[in-house]
Amino acid sequence: MKKLKETHINETNILLDGSLVKGGILPSKISELTRIVTVQGDSVIEGPLYAAQLEIQNGEAHFQGAVFTQRELHVNSDAKGVIDFQKCVASSSSVVSRARKCDVSFHSDINAKSVSLVNAFIAGSIYADEITLENCVVIGGIFATQSVDLNNCIIGTFNAPSIHVEGTIQMLLPTAFSVEKIHFVPGTKMYNLSLADLGALYRGLPQSGESGRIEMNLDADAIRTTLTDEHIQKTLYSYTVVGKVLAADLVDYDKFQNHFLLTAAALGPQLLRTYDFGTDADGKAKQLTFDEIRAFFFDLLSGKIEAQEMTGTFNISDFTR
Repeated sequence: MKKLKETHINETNILLDGSLVKGGILPSKISELTRIVTVQGDSVIEGPLYAAQLEIQNGEAHFQGAVFTQRELHVNSDAKGVIDFQKCVASSSSVVSRARKCDVSFHSDINAKSVSLVNAFIAGSIYADEITLENCVVIGGIFATQSVDLNNCIIGTFNAPSIHVEGTIQMLLPTAFSVEKIHFVPGTKMYNLSLADLGALYRGLPQSGESGRIEMNLDADAIRTTLTDEHIQKTLYSYTVVGKVLAADLVDYDKFQNHFLLTAAALGPQLLRTYDFGTDADGKAKQLTFDEIRAFFFDLLSGKIEAQEMTGTFNISDFTR
């Protein structure tokens, strides 16, 4: 990033290029409620931002406070570099980033009417009416009031009336829900990483023999449940491996260190200090930093790092002994 110049905000529309905004961008009069903010690149906004529309043409761009747009938050499809949102992001309309050569990271939740992202890392959850994700990592959950469309993603869980999936989908939590049965194209694979040895994979060590990803059968693993009360009846489909997880929990699951790794990924910059995660294959200390956690999950997504398959068998007499 080039040397930044301090910028004072006093205009209706704002163009930022090589700018350092100290106090954030908030309207102080009615005319500024329709303000359009454009980031051309190499800019840092240290405080919160409110805009009618936010356009990010290129990185690097770092937003250290919460961001809200009345209309669209848009990252140009040809943007490059790093774009970082360290607090929650919300919009009355849409949050869109289709940039394939850009490292976009959301350290907290996203809340909007429509969310469409490519190659993005979300440490929190996504709440929207419609959600479309391609090659994304979501540590939290995806919660939609209408529809979800996933293509080659790692997600915590999902809950939506309608969901369409393709490519390879990997879940971090044991269970997800939909109102309609899941729609998928031929060749789609869904795996659950609840029992994968993520701690060993992160440090580049051999995986535990009792660990592994669980392949989910999108037809057989769908459980239909009807919930009723005095006034309403609702049908849900759950996609779960919780029975397999409970069986395997008789093994020492804590040694996989998955909970600690996922918590560190979700908290990100909120962590008060950097934690050591043990030693790697070369005997060097491996730390839990946001950049390394992000890189690890994208390596897992691309197949550069791969969790072994769960054998799917166990002997109850081993546990009784």
